[in-house]
Amino acid sequence: MTRAARARRETSAGGVVFRRDGDRALVLLIRDAHRNWSFPKGHLERDERPEDAAVREVREETGLANLEVVAPISTIEWTFRRRGVQVHKTCHFFALTTPDVRTKPQRGEGITACRWVTLDQGERMLTHDSARGVLAAARVPIAEFAAAPSASSLASGSSAATATSGS
Repeated sequence: MTRAARARRETSAGGVVFRRDGDRALVLLIRDAHRNWSFPKGHLERDERPEDAAVREVREETGLANLEVVAPISTIEWTFRRRGVQVHKTCHFFALTTPDVRTKPQRGEGITACRWVTLDQGERMLTHDSARGVLAAARVPIAEFAAAPSASSLASGSSAATATSGS
């Protein structure tokens, strides 16, 4: 019997959220209570689709209201111990876009900060290699969506992003 077969199984979903800031894309990272930088994610509720859970979790953890699913990115798995019980976690990640700039970290859940960063900054800041792999997988859908002239949801947020760039 493998470790994963003996472990308690959990499924989560999360989002690599991006927006346009002038001619570049910014991604949103969150910092947890352990000072780890990652992407917003959380458990699926009963009968919830992973993409719906990703949107819900991003809204809850970051305060962003206007989110659009662009594409599935990656599914990662890892095993860890929680209170003496081995847990095998599967997490489905999606590329999400938003015109919103302002965030509100969900402090009650241990989210201590939200930060918009370039993809290169994100690669350096992310705490775990698995998250860096998710970001690497997100680069193509982010670049394709941001470059598309029909990226209306990003274009509608460009004036707000420009007004706050430099902050």
